[in-house]
Amino acid sequence: MHSVRRRWAAALLPLPLLTGCFAARDGSPYDAGAGAGGGRLRVAMAFPPAERFSPYGADATLLSRLGVTEGLTRLDGNGGAVPALAESWTRESGGGWVFTLREARFQDGTEVTPAAVAGALTHATHADPGPAALTGVTLTAEAMGQRRVRVTTATADSALPLRLSSPSLAILSPKAYRTKAGTSPYRTKAGTGTAGSDKSGSAEGRSETADGKAAVDPAGTATGPFTLTRTTGATRATLHRFDDYWGGLAHASGLDVRFIADGTARTNALRSGEVDMAEAVPVSQAATLDRPTVREVPTARTTALFLNTRSGPFADPAVRAAAREAVDASALAEDVYEGHADTGRGLFGPALTWAAGERPRPSGRPAAKRPGNTPLTLATYDNRPELPEVAQVLQQQLRKAGFSVKLEVREYSRLESDALAGKFDAVVAARNTMLDTGDPVSYLADDFTCDGGYNLARVCDKAVDRAVAEAGSRADDAARHRAALAAQTAVLRTDGVVPLVHQRIIHGVGASVRGVILDPYERTLVGTGTRR
Repeated sequence: MHSVRRRWAAALLPLPLLTGCFAARDGSPYDAGAGAGGGRLRVAMAFPPAERFSPYGADATLLSRLGVTEGLTRLDGNGGAVPALAESWTRESGGGWVFTLREARFQDGTEVTPAAVAGALTHATHADPGPAALTGVTLTAEAMGQRRVRVTTATADSALPLRLSSPSLAILSPKAYRTKAGTSPYRTKAGTGTAGSDKSGSAEGRSETADGKAAVDPAGTATGPFTLTRTTGATRATLHRFDDYWGGLAHASGLDVRFIADGTARTNALRSGEVDMAEAVPVSQAATLDRPTVREVPTARTTALFLNTRSGPFADPAVRAAAREAVDASALAEDVYEGHADTGRGLFGPALTWAAGERPRPSGRPAAKRPGNTPLTLATYDNRPELPEVAQVLQQQLRKAGFSVKLEVREYSRLESDALAGKFDAVVAARNTMLDTGDPVSYLADDFTCDGGYNLARVCDKAVDRAVAEAGSRADDAARHRAALAAQTAVLRTDGVVPLVHQRIIHGVGASVRGVILDPYERTLVGTGTRR
């Protein structure tokens, strides 16, 4: 399958709900005694690795959720960038930022040096397909002295600290990028002092495996509290505690992870005691768990109907308008999600404080055309079990409006590349608008502009591109948010996407488990304080 880089995940809580559940970086106060003697945790994850744990694709979030990887920054509960491997940063004139590194070690025992950090970021810029966080961005990195790294973008980027929090820009040791033959991922030449090797090296290229792709291995080369030590295909993974983690010794001695795509099976594993934690419990299964076991997290994840605007019946704006008018999203929130979701109001849901209260009012849409039994293929994936139910309801609503609808349901890893290639007329998907960078403008650029790398609706509209570019030019947070909301309206005017619901994620957590990180962005789940 074509290697596609992504995700359909994560979020932001209203500020009052954040206290005590996300403000701390590890979920609970550190207790050295508990950390030293903690047992292993058994975790059930919803999405199996699709790209051999590549840090540049959908698997990047798996690695960060399990406490394996981290970047220079991370997001706090308000959506701002705060220190991770970088303890501070300053902005230079033009497109440059200087990050000061904290003292830390990689899981292979080597130090986190400026050269290693610059090399990791440089390697990410060469990835194919590239990380979502770098869509439309030309980035260079170079070591500066003992503890500093300069990161520069071709054009000024006020969102760079947010961008560097992306799981796909995690920092790995140089060993991670070596080929099977053991060569360095970078050819170097003396005297330039830039990224990729030691202080005299320069990143000019990268080694490749026999299939022509760069080798990247996060096992034992990351910086998080847990190190990936063994995998069994796409079914299981074993992680051990990293005792030299800069953030303190983790309470749990390790993680035994099972990847269970079926939501009912995931819930049953928790109920029977086979696992201690199960992420993304289906709404239909929540009532079967004891109330103290259920942890609900409001998110910025929006489930939407994406219409293929470039080919097929929805290339006609009037037919797209007919589909939009046929959809009753309130029925989905009340029935399919059983009240565990809010009716879709736009791309940015009410969990985002700066978008709360805003209700986009697109104007200038074309009049709807009667579909006249127009045939179309509607696709979705079953890793999130509510989605097939949503698709079935939409199938009925669209049929009532006059469409002839064929439904196709696959496992996510088997759907993504075809969906992005436009092989379906419509797709139902759950997309976290803040996952990749925490920056709404970057999300809009990636998902809805002509050059976007994750443009599921295949939108290419000059008005949208102008509005997103205008939003991207704003450095002040408040102004950037206002401009992002204006760009959202331009996107909705195309009818390429029909927001359905804003989701809440339900996790199942055993009664003996403490310190689970209820991250509204879905980037983290297990930290140093997670234990049983």
